[in-house]
Amino acid sequence: MNMNSSDITINFPKVSIIIPCKHIDSYTKQCIQHCKNLDYPDFEIIVLPDENGERLEDVKIISTGNVSPGKKRNIGVENSSGEILAFIDNDAYPKKDWLKNAVRYFNNDEIAAVGGPGITPEEDSDMQKVSGYILSSFLVGNLSNRFKESKAYESDDIHSCNFIARKEVVEKVRWNEKYWPGEDTLMCLGIRRLGMKMLETPDVVVYHHRKPVFIPHLKQVSRFGLHRGFFAKKFPENSRRFTYFIPSLLILYFIAGGVLSIFNQTVRTFYIVSLLAYLVLALIAALHARSPKLVMLTWVGIVLTHIAYGLNFFIGLIKKELKR
Repeated sequence: MNMNSSDITINFPKVSIIIPCKHIDSYTKQCIQHCKNLDYPDFEIIVLPDENGERLEDVKIISTGNVSPGKKRNIGVENSSGEILAFIDNDAYPKKDWLKNAVRYFNNDEIAAVGGPGITPEEDSDMQKVSGYILSSFLVGNLSNRFKESKAYESDDIHSCNFIARKEVVEKVRWNEKYWPGEDTLMCLGIRRLGMKMLETPDVVVYHHRKPVFIPHLKQVSRFGLHRGFFAKKFPENSRRFTYFIPSLLILYFIAGGVLSIFNQTVRTFYIVSLLAYLVLALIAALHARSPKLVMLTWVGIVLTHIAYGLNFFIGLIKKELKR
């Protein structure tokens, strides 16, 4: 591997790349191949399918059975030899400088974990790209930073598809084995309770294949809303943010406004104006799509995403417990 002179003074700790998955499918193999091509001198790759019937060169494969992603990650941690652990989803793959950029942040002893964006790959289909346009739009709020290159900032909730951390910290906190999604939120909550910091930076990049619109995308968003609503009640420290409540409040507003507008002309006028303003704002947010067709699909998708997330956030708020 070629390194320039500026690399000589940089510490390159061994990194264990941990990839949980159901099966070793084409996405998983793509992830493995990109990991093998990383510009980094010392790493191992650990893949954790339910069952496995094949062998891959220079890859440690551990069959886990049908367990949660959190359990798979804990098994990966227990079988890792790296000082740093790099977690990536099997339907994502890293940029070539992923590890080299990430490990330099650990020169600061206060930093426990580093993450970065999961960008929609160029090779994704148009319907997958629409999902990416929706998730990276400004109407998703601060969460849009997860899906596009943005500025560096201190975080309290790094997503598990691009999560790099000190092994000693992960061993102390451990991945939650019950909740999915949301196990990354609880990992980050545990790290904050240790008094350590986490960063999200634009130079620690993975490419994450999107769920195509509309049904697969909305199912995923619904799961996010359900768990975030439940977590807002049970784990408020990094889940009770006002922005997480906005889609649910929008739904309440438009339902209540629609009912009240039946009985009052002034309310009706204000309601219609505010509804049109929301739709125009959603259209503006969709304009970063690349063609009129994708703009229209993204526009509709933003509205449906707010509805799916908002309704399931309500359900999560009133649930006593969530099942896996």
